[in-house]
Amino acid sequence: MQVSPGVVTFLFTDIEGSTRLWEQEPERMRPALARHDAIARAAVEGHRGIVVKTAGDGVHATFDDPLDAIGATLQLQQALADSTATGGIAFRVRCGLHLGVDERRDNDFFGPAVNRAARIMSVAHGGQVLLSEAVALLVRGRLPAGVTLRDLGAVRLRDLASPERVYQVVHPQLRQDFPALRSLEATPNNLPQQVTSFIGRGFDLTEVKKILGNTRLLTLLGVGGIGKTRLSLQVAADMLDGFPDGVWFVELAPLVDAQLVPQAVASVLGVKEEAGRPVVEALKKHVKDRQLLLIVDNCEHLVHACAELAKQLLESSPRLKILASSREHLHVPGEATYPVPALGVPEPSTATTPAALTQYESVLLLVDRAVAAQPTFRVTDQNAAAIGEICRRLDGIPLAIELAAARARALSVENIAARLHDRFRLLTSGSRTALPRQQTLRALIDWSYDLLSEAERAVFRRLAVFAGGWTLDAVEAVAADVEVRERDVLDLLTNLVEKSLVVVEAAGGRYRLLDTVRQYAQERLTESGEEESVRMRHLACYVALAENAGSQLTGPQQGVWLVRLDLERENILGAHDYCEWAAGGAELGLRLASAVKRYWIFRGLMELGHRLTVEALKRRGAD
Repeated sequence: MQVSPGVVTFLFTDIEGSTRLWEQEPERMRPALARHDAIARAAVEGHRGIVVKTAGDGVHATFDDPLDAIGATLQLQQALADSTATGGIAFRVRCGLHLGVDERRDNDFFGPAVNRAARIMSVAHGGQVLLSEAVALLVRGRLPAGVTLRDLGAVRLRDLASPERVYQVVHPQLRQDFPALRSLEATPNNLPQQVTSFIGRGFDLTEVKKILGNTRLLTLLGVGGIGKTRLSLQVAADMLDGFPDGVWFVELAPLVDAQLVPQAVASVLGVKEEAGRPVVEALKKHVKDRQLLLIVDNCEHLVHACAELAKQLLESSPRLKILASSREHLHVPGEATYPVPALGVPEPSTATTPAALTQYESVLLLVDRAVAAQPTFRVTDQNAAAIGEICRRLDGIPLAIELAAARARALSVENIAARLHDRFRLLTSGSRTALPRQQTLRALIDWSYDLLSEAERAVFRRLAVFAGGWTLDAVEAVAADVEVRERDVLDLLTNLVEKSLVVVEAAGGRYRLLDTVRQYAQERLTESGEEESVRMRHLACYVALAENAGSQLTGPQQGVWLVRLDLERENILGAHDYCEWAAGGAELGLRLASAVKRYWIFRGLMELGHRLTVEALKRRGAD
């Protein structure tokens, strides 16, 4: 049977308990696994399938006809039923099947259908073959003699999306009875069902699970809207089996009273306080002998209360783990942290074709949400450049991208990209069911800004004058004034880093703002009435830097200073532009142009250097 063009059946397999087998039989596992791979490949290719890849102890394959996929799984299970086929090591393999649209990238597949097939496999037991209702509908009436499907009902998979009706393939020569599926319902939890799919984050998922496996308190850090909550929920769903006493999600964003943090946790866990005793005592007693995972979300505005409660609970229970999300550290002994990065975005030099863009998670998210908003939406050669620009200018921030995608109901992506200069006005159409601070891009950053001290707010808004990043020396020169002492700037900048508003460059020594955050800081700077004085200090700072560099560009430190000026090029250009409005700008502009003239020559930027020099000479007062 030929199904609809472009529709593919995906098969995922996995050896149950392979980690234990590697620990018990390390020498025998290597040849046994090689035989397993050969058996699996023969089964797939013998039924007109294609092995996409083998990863660890599993296989990912595709088929044009779902009946062929079922045939391959039955052949695989029957071959592995005899352990002599794999050198005497018994492999119990679980299989999952689902079908969907063929979406390829670099000889691999991606998209919701692939992810769902893997999730279906993950709830199966060794020796069990499960398939989705979509597959079941296409094979009914065509199954081989003696093969039937057993309806296992609707199952909540660990992608936290809508339940999937799952069927088990029943064969007379294979095991037919298994324990309850490893679904979300199999372990106590209150993880909320998600109405949108989880896109990308494969590396982050792996790293966070690895860290959480080796620590008892892990805090996910990041600016608002970066995806901390969604990542923590997916990690929790994936790790359910490791916590027999449950995985529990505690949302703290609605709370304003720090004293209510213990009550919020107690409410989720179903713990009642004892008369005359603090609720914390009841919580400590409850978790003492339990193995559970607590997801504590949005701690930043109650950070001290969260830290104190986490410390007490962890000291009371050796098997409790806590996964927190916050815009700043909890600073609890033993705390590990994981900065959640933005999604990858296309560089300006990236080829703007649909195939080239789909390797970026930000693009996949934008496309998925745009299709949800406008079902006819497609990535084309004509709109690919605009899609890449949207993701890049929104810094790969998931919430910002989702807000932009929602505009696809009424605007083309080209129009969305063109309007991003005023992104805080454009991106205001979030879900009505979301928290108020997650419904608009401005409200999201307002939440972080409102949690700052007055001194932190002053430094934050003054950072808007920097372009392309800055050093500590520069921010001390520019951000300090009568309100903010220079000696306090380092601590205030550190606070902004810890609160996820400022990014530290990977190489260290430089800082920057995400473009979206910088635009917000600029608006706050304009409102403050201090922009002129801040920009004057910025101008003076970079004139001094340029004049210092100018005397070094012909000496033994030439290479060091060329690199430094490379890093500060955007700030130098910004300082040059401000000379047009600055008091004494004509003189300062001439000094700046003179100081960096050798730099333009050494870097082969003579045309740019000439233009800037001419502009400096033409300013009123330049003589």
